[in-house]
Amino acid sequence: MWKAICSGVLTLLFSGAGWALAAPVMTADGAVAGQRQAGVDVYRGIAFALPPLGALRWRPPQPVPAWKGVRDASKFAPACMQQGVSMPGETAPSISEDCLYLNVWAPPRRAGQRLPVIVWIHGGGYANGSASMPLYHGDRLARKGVLVVTIAYRLGALGFLAHPALSAESPHGSSGNYGLMDQIAALEWVQRNIAAFGGDPKRVTIAGQSAGAMAVSALLVSPRAKGLFQRAIAQSGGLFEPLQLAPGYMLTNAERDGASYMDALGATTLEAMRALPADRLLGPNAISHPVIEPEVLPLSPYDAYVQGRYHDVPLLIGSNSEEARSLVDVTAVRASRFEADISASFGPLPPALLAAYPHATDAQAREARLGFERDLRFGWDMWAWARLAQSGRSPVYYYSFEQRPPFPADSVYAGWGASHFAELWYMFDHLGQAPWMWRDADHRLAAAMSSYWVRFAATGNPNGKGTPHWPAFRGATGQVLRLGDPIRPGPVPALDHLRVFDAVYAELRGRAFGK
Repeated sequence: MWKAICSGVLTLLFSGAGWALAAPVMTADGAVAGQRQAGVDVYRGIAFALPPLGALRWRPPQPVPAWKGVRDASKFAPACMQQGVSMPGETAPSISEDCLYLNVWAPPRRAGQRLPVIVWIHGGGYANGSASMPLYHGDRLARKGVLVVTIAYRLGALGFLAHPALSAESPHGSSGNYGLMDQIAALEWVQRNIAAFGGDPKRVTIAGQSAGAMAVSALLVSPRAKGLFQRAIAQSGGLFEPLQLAPGYMLTNAERDGASYMDALGATTLEAMRALPADRLLGPNAISHPVIEPEVLPLSPYDAYVQGRYHDVPLLIGSNSEEARSLVDVTAVRASRFEADISASFGPLPPALLAAYPHATDAQAREARLGFERDLRFGWDMWAWARLAQSGRSPVYYYSFEQRPPFPADSVYAGWGASHFAELWYMFDHLGQAPWMWRDADHRLAAAMSSYWVRFAATGNPNGKGTPHWPAFRGATGQVLRLGDPIRPGPVPALDHLRVFDAVYAELRGRAFGK
């Protein structure tokens, strides 16, 4: 009877839509109907929490009530409230405060099927980004035998505001991290429901890039996330710098900043804040970072690893050899102003740190600024993480992405090289989304990277037939996989620079590790 009812509803939903029907899925909350495209079943815009509107603004995500009948899962939901885009060249998504939805790409189900699952957490500096961005679509990975789930989470002030009054409301005496709570709620949804789509809830990999990778580092040390995943992938992002450099992450300071933000909006009560239009909460002063607080993130990732209070799962991490080229405009960098400009951006720096990046000429200064920003924002974090994680039993696989995509000279990506974002076209195997002059080496790398990622999700080990061996990273100077042409193991890039950062950070903390 239920199949007959579904068949009639689906005919009404999709008649004339031009897509084949995917088999309806009965989740724990109700049935959803998706589409089959090029041999992959796609379910879009599935609610994993109630809309965080009105009284639910700045509260933990609440469960979705069960529904009757079949819900249409053929369209993406709006992205969470934001300004701008997470990546140059991206089409700005439609946005709404009603945004807690996820998407599933799955191979057609077979009886008894239990495939590995990758849950993708988008980047965007916690200020923007979307779970529906075409580059993140999981169709190509799904064809290799994995389910891909892309999730939304609250951004900016709506996702990370801390305030004394919000902490007073909480039974844990804390506030902020609503965006991380959304990610945890989505992972709980996966545990309850992914088997119905043919996925294995015991083989879930959390994965993310940039701010999504930073979120992975937070989830790996969050007590709330225990048991919700069995592997982790982090691309170009982590939260391991000394808190002395980011005091706003501490709850007391975050509450102070939240109170100042609330004052600037002219709101005197939480009721007034919750009544403000959502677009009033966007802007350059909006708070958009996690908070060290008792419930979700009681320790910084660095401290949690040092104390052994993290989820010990296989880890695949890395960064790109030219990260900063897509993030920093160095055309105006001059040798004569190099040190003054760095100090203006980052404050006074130890002479050893500046000396590590020679800048005697303007050309040197431009390269020095790119190298400094690469190592400061990404390189040191990934190296530190790879060392810290070795205190557990699970392996660490560490990469350096070094391929330069054929970005057109007249495009927004011109001159990027192996920059921040560049690996995404390859690991999602989405070269076909861009009409560029892809070379045979690019196609080989995309085939290899997508296979590494899928095998890691399946087994916790990226190695397998048809790809160069990827050694586990050991010690401080172990082998990383250099993802380029050719793919080969090699030493940690820019190690001398990273050691200088390490010494500076160790002095700030008053201790060293992993020398």
